[in-house]
Amino acid sequence: MPVDAFIDESGRDRRYFICVAIIDPAALAPARKRLSGLLLPGQRELHFKTEKPPRRRLLADRIAELPLATFIYETGRTPKTEEQDRQRCLEQVVHDLVELDAHRMVLDSRDHRDKHDRATIYRALGQKTDLTHTHLNSTSAPLLWIPDAVAWCYGAGGDWRRRVMPIVSKVIKVQTAQSP
Repeated sequence: MPVDAFIDESGRDRRYFICVAIIDPAALAPARKRLSGLLLPGQRELHFKTEKPPRRRLLADRIAELPLATFIYETGRTPKTEEQDRQRCLEQVVHDLVELDAHRMVLDSRDHRDKHDRATIYRALGQKTDLTHTHLNSTSAPLLWIPDAVAWCYGAGGDWRRRVMPIVSKVIKVQTAQSP
């Protein structure tokens, strides 16, 4: 059965993470509703790094209860190679999603840098056109809140990582780009 994928990133110290939330199409609407129900009055999105620790714990626990799987792509992080490293991770993401028969990939928009993602996706897909992709702002796509939270928690380690591990199905180490 085809699945949908929602993708966001997190950087911590010298590590860079891309998280992919894999969701069955039948679970999309219920998951959106549950996530939207977690918003505080006046809040437009859940963005993990802006939440206070007690709220982060609550959100991580609620997200870990959702019927989905996440994949974490991890690589090194330096200012000189961060975009290259992101694109290496994204290329691996695309190959893995094609193998899963994913039909839609939604990435959290990085505005003008989305062009780098599009180039990588087109190159990685080659002639395979069944996988559609789009960049959206996380305020308009609540399911992007999942990979934001999971990537943040996984990168933080310790109790934060433990909280989201029930939905982390796979961790993939991606080779770091070499500095020019």
